[in-house]
Amino acid sequence: MTETAQLGELPTWGLDDLYPGKDSPELKSDLADATADAEIFAAKYTGKVADLDGAALAEAIAEYERQQERLGRAMSYAHLVYAGDITGPESGQFFQTIKEQVNAVATVVLFFELELRRIEEADLEAKMSAPALAHYRPWLRDMRAYRPYQLSDEVEKLLLEKSIAGRSAWVRLFDETIAELRFPFKGRDLTETEILDRLSDPDGETRKLAAQTVGKVLGENIRPFALITNTLAKDKQIEDRWRGFERPISGRNLANFVEDDLVDALLEAVQDAYPRISHRYYGIKARWFGRDRLDYWDRNAPPPDKDERVVSWETARETVLGAYGDFSGKLAEIGGEFFEKPWIDAPVRPGKASGAFAHPTVPSAHPYLLLNYQGKTRDVMTLAHELGHGVHQVLSAGQGHLMANTPLTLAETASVFGEMLTFQAMLRATDDRVARRAMLAGKIEDMINTVVRQTAFCLFERDVHDARQEGELTAEDIGKIWMSVQEDSLGPVFRYGDEYRHFWAYIPHFIHSPFYVYAYAFGDCLVNALYSVYQDAEAGFAEKYLEMLSAGGTLRHKELLAPFGLDASDPAFWDKGLGVVEGLIDELEATW
Repeated sequence: MTETAQLGELPTWGLDDLYPGKDSPELKSDLADATADAEIFAAKYTGKVADLDGAALAEAIAEYERQQERLGRAMSYAHLVYAGDITGPESGQFFQTIKEQVNAVATVVLFFELELRRIEEADLEAKMSAPALAHYRPWLRDMRAYRPYQLSDEVEKLLLEKSIAGRSAWVRLFDETIAELRFPFKGRDLTETEILDRLSDPDGETRKLAAQTVGKVLGENIRPFALITNTLAKDKQIEDRWRGFERPISGRNLANFVEDDLVDALLEAVQDAYPRISHRYYGIKARWFGRDRLDYWDRNAPPPDKDERVVSWETARETVLGAYGDFSGKLAEIGGEFFEKPWIDAPVRPGKASGAFAHPTVPSAHPYLLLNYQGKTRDVMTLAHELGHGVHQVLSAGQGHLMANTPLTLAETASVFGEMLTFQAMLRATDDRVARRAMLAGKIEDMINTVVRQTAFCLFERDVHDARQEGELTAEDIGKIWMSVQEDSLGPVFRYGDEYRHFWAYIPHFIHSPFYVYAYAFGDCLVNALYSVYQDAEAGFAEKYLEMLSAGGTLRHKELLAPFGLDASDPAFWDKGLGVVEGLIDELEATW
């Protein structure tokens, strides 16, 4: 536990449920066994997968799943150690060493999925008469979706082996560069997490100084960020061309098991809604401040009716679990485990990964949550969000290692729904008109950040990847693309300083997972539509909701949403979700 005067005791995680330590015999044994078992597996099955009958193929997949889970445990442990201390040379070395060992084992068994994809559909369907193999049907369906884009075994092996010295190395360089940056601020050198927090400070001069410092420091380091972005975009372009993906975003859409045109419809719907949502809201915010225009550092400024409470950790826990419990006792019960056990790392500290995440680890263990909790109402919502991920991961673990994880588009369902439950519970408990107005504004801004801003991020990525096909981009080129999408999405009310053109550089999603960001908008709109159904639902909604989460990756979006009468391929679906945001803006205006 880490204690602060106002926040109370903040938990830090204990990773012993994965391994006792970095030098533990258990970890060394697992890695050694993984290498030996992979060689035995390869000797037994290489070149023979298509000839196995259904029962034998199921036996092979079960063994493959066991081996993959063991590798996942080691990799999860290394990732969490690294996330807790990104700037520490020992943790970085440990992370890279484990990654290389795991990658080497993965290379040995790579043949298995490649051979599975080459089985003709009719032959595979005949084998499905074996019940044990039918169990793995969803995994085979999803894994074989890559069949049209699969390269020769030699090329696939080369790509996997070289990823350690290629893409993964550039991602690590980005992470360590960001973690080591320090931002001078009022006599102190702040981390990225600390300086970005100042952008929502009640004091306008503090926000201005923080924003200009962010822009200045990023600008002074912009060349390596531009190099990383250019290199990874070119790397993706080369692989996409070899695999035959039509557009840069197509590979991500395949990984999410959504059609290109469905994602296009989402992005178009949000763009069309810019004037009705972000432009309208920020116009209201400017009038609220008694101004015609806002500076870009005012985007996340708390409204004049601000909530200056510091929310202790205990209060945050009670608030989130109370909201979860009002919806479902089981949801709260699972969520409570994260607080009762050392599964959360909450304090801000130098070198720790910024932001927040929920890491699922492996089904035989449990998820871990990383937060940077500073006691703001928004931090409570972040806790509700990440706890939603954690509960989802616990519920889906029963599907086993190969089928527990959901596509990114559905992975945000439980997290955003948990946020909405928490917000609505807090709003119901607030009678004061001014306080309600502040809460509504905060929620609207969060939704704009999730839907509008993430859509703009996706469009920025699209334009950068498209432009990169014509040649390397300068930092100025990337900055111009950034400014264009920001001005379009945020609207005419904002003034932008020259330093704002560098703000693209700190966003990790562009580096870690290209085109990941639209999943946030997809998930938020989906949950808004789902919550609308919940508000009008009869008894039994919670049970259906928990069944949906428990399905893990076994069902696609159409099958998951069908019990709720929703269909993401219906053009009206996105308008339904966006309408919830518009409704909250209407409610905000009505508080005057």
